[in-house]
Amino acid sequence: MTTAAKRSKRKSRDVLDVARELLSSGDNDAVIELIEKLLASHAEQLRALVHDAGRRRRGRKNEGVSSAQLTMFLEELAKQEAEATAEADDKLRGAAPVTPKEKTTKAKKPPPRRRPIPPDLPRVRNDIPVPPAERACPVCGEERTCIGHETTSIIDVEPARVIVREDRREKLACQRCESQVVTAPLGDKVVEGGAYGSQLVAQLVVGKYADGLPLYRQREQLQRLGLDMPSSSMGDQIAWATDLLQPVWRALRDRVLDARNLHGDGTSLPVLDRDSPKGIKTGALWGWVGVDLVVEDGATREECSAFFNYTSTARKGGQREGELGPEDFLNLRRARGSPYVIVDAAGVFDASFLRPGLIEVGCNMHARRYFIKALDAGDMRAALPIAAFKNLYDVEEVVAGKPPAAKLRARQRKSRPVYDELIAWCQTYKRSEPPSSALGKAVRYLLNHQVALTRYLDDGCLPIDNGVVERLHRKPAVGRRNYLFAGSDAGAERAAIAYSVLGTCKLLGVNPIEYLADVLPVLARGICIARDLPALMPSGWLAAKRS
Repeated sequence: MTTAAKRSKRKSRDVLDVARELLSSGDNDAVIELIEKLLASHAEQLRALVHDAGRRRRGRKNEGVSSAQLTMFLEELAKQEAEATAEADDKLRGAAPVTPKEKTTKAKKPPPRRRPIPPDLPRVRNDIPVPPAERACPVCGEERTCIGHETTSIIDVEPARVIVREDRREKLACQRCESQVVTAPLGDKVVEGGAYGSQLVAQLVVGKYADGLPLYRQREQLQRLGLDMPSSSMGDQIAWATDLLQPVWRALRDRVLDARNLHGDGTSLPVLDRDSPKGIKTGALWGWVGVDLVVEDGATREECSAFFNYTSTARKGGQREGELGPEDFLNLRRARGSPYVIVDAAGVFDASFLRPGLIEVGCNMHARRYFIKALDAGDMRAALPIAAFKNLYDVEEVVAGKPPAAKLRARQRKSRPVYDELIAWCQTYKRSEPPSSALGKAVRYLLNHQVALTRYLDDGCLPIDNGVVERLHRKPAVGRRNYLFAGSDAGAERAAIAYSVLGTCKLLGVNPIEYLADVLPVLARGICIARDLPALMPSGWLAAKRS
């Protein structure tokens, strides 16, 4: 007998023990009430049993049910429940096997090799002379001459330093006619007339929003380097930098809206508010990632862009002028083309998918998380569906980077049978599992959203989950723990701009400090027209650097 069958049988004995105690005390009404509670999940089986008992009792005027009949009902019910769950366990175990790794005698591994030094790191020459006491020849006493060097490569780091960049702007004049004088342009700065260079400002922006460092910590770092920069000056520089990045932020919004696949998710952001009883209100950062498939040299890769926007509440619609709640944003998506939107089953998205023009794709990472919670709560039955999800993700790992047609074939051949058995398993357990239990919640979530969760099986361009945007939310979460809150709605909106640009840099593998140090001075020089924006986007900047 399988473990699941034993567990089901033990559960059935518990029900029977309670029933026998009630029967022995003569409380038949309580036993009838117990059966009525089980009717909802086993109506068909009990209806047949009651019908048979009714035929045997036909002609009797007494409406009571004997103890023997009630015991028979419960025993039959327990038997059928154990058989159904055991059969579902066996089928899912067969569709999604978890085979332990075989212990094989491996050859002794060679000692680990040191990782090669990256070839693009700069080389700094460090001459080490022979000590004076050893320079003379021990035989004749003459000074020995250098015949070469032995070179050893050592990875080290030069401490950061604050410098004063003296911009010496060349001036030209005509010696013959002594006409107009021309002067070289100003050096790179974020603020005209300011005293801080673009590298320093880029470091402040990345430090706060990518590394989660509050300004007072960054001030302490600069003090150790010899510069005491007021926190107010740091805040001003960050505000000016994010204001300059608004054209790039709006261009990222358009690119995300036009992408083939749109991922969406939200996270909270506390904001100072004098009108709130506690002085702080809870706003929301809505993260969106657009994913397009690009074919280069016969290989398929994903090109991603990130966009964050802030709302003063977590409601589905914006509450202030100009705010875009999730429903407002998806309305823009509906008008622009591709219908696919990958989200979890949050209620703020429900109304958007009730109208035509958008197709919901579920997040299997979210569905799996419910079973993980059940397993953490001590319910070992959740191990089987978790094993099924492991099989599904193993398939995705194998097909990563392959063309959509190859992904679709693998999913239909390997993933579809596993998911079908997973759904059947959940349907079996739903009949007997209380909705309030951790496993009951997991089962009902998967069954209620199975259409959206399995949509990726029929389209090789769709992802299995919403992980790409959930991973981006780690940066706001770290910042939220460190600097606790945004100072105002305007500060939260600037944070959304910074998270959008830095999130896109992370998805593309772009060094954010290098990117900001190059782009911010260009934006600071004047009005940016639409045709210049592609080169200022992280993807355009990366392409120009590679070429």
